[in-house]
Amino acid sequence: MNIVVCVKYVPDAQSERSFEPDHTTDRDAVDGLLSELDEYAVEAALALNEAGDGGEVTVVTMGPDDAVAAIKKSLQMGADKGVHVLDDAIAGSDAVASSLVLAEAIKKLGGETPVDLVITGLASTDGSMSVVPAMLAERLGLPQVTFASELTVEGGTARIRRDGDTASETVEATLPAVVSVTDQINEPRYPSFKGIMAAKKKPVETWGLADLGIDPAQVGLAAAWSTVDSVEARPPRSKGEVVTDEGEGGKALAEFLASRKFV
Repeated sequence: MNIVVCVKYVPDAQSERSFEPDHTTDRDAVDGLLSELDEYAVEAALALNEAGDGGEVTVVTMGPDDAVAAIKKSLQMGADKGVHVLDDAIAGSDAVASSLVLAEAIKKLGGETPVDLVITGLASTDGSMSVVPAMLAERLGLPQVTFASELTVEGGTARIRRDGDTASETVEATLPAVVSVTDQINEPRYPSFKGIMAAKKKPVETWGLADLGIDPAQVGLAAAWSTVDSVEARPPRSKGEVVTDEGEGGKALAEFLASRKFV
């Protein structure tokens, strides 16, 4: 199968993140990396082709120059090639614009070789919206099966298991389709030394908005349907209260929890 995986370059969640004056994330102030949740999508694509008759896994990302690191990590894991949509006009794009750019990139790839399956992660670790997969499916005119904790492909059908709080559902879609996977679907592999060296020879194409036929006015912060109105730093952690138990510890604990409306 020919599988496209959409991945995102995100700020390291362990870093102290900050914002620009326009309330967009200051990506230059922290290190970035392949979104952890997208690693599960890459692994799912690789596992499908390894279990089947082979094929090609292409990873697609959009973002600044450094976003190519997300592609490189995916190639080191075993993906075959990458596409980086790089354009200054993209900065500040929301989910609606992101889905447009990714969809047009997938259409362009499909013009070269038909795409059988598009796989995404559950959400990005910086935005955490989980809406891009559905938007992608709508723009591509494909069925979507989302939040997959198990994925199999047989014949021309993708079958997933979606786990809920009270039950699990089995959902099927005819290929080609868009599938989003959760962090329960697999255990992403670590790049081997062989994989790291092989990735250096794998092709990575860079496309701009003009290559995709997208008007810059359709993307970026000015075109965003959702914006951040205000930002404030998380307050410093207050000093904890130590209760010396002299027979009234239980009562003191209950009063503390009740005062903060925990009970």
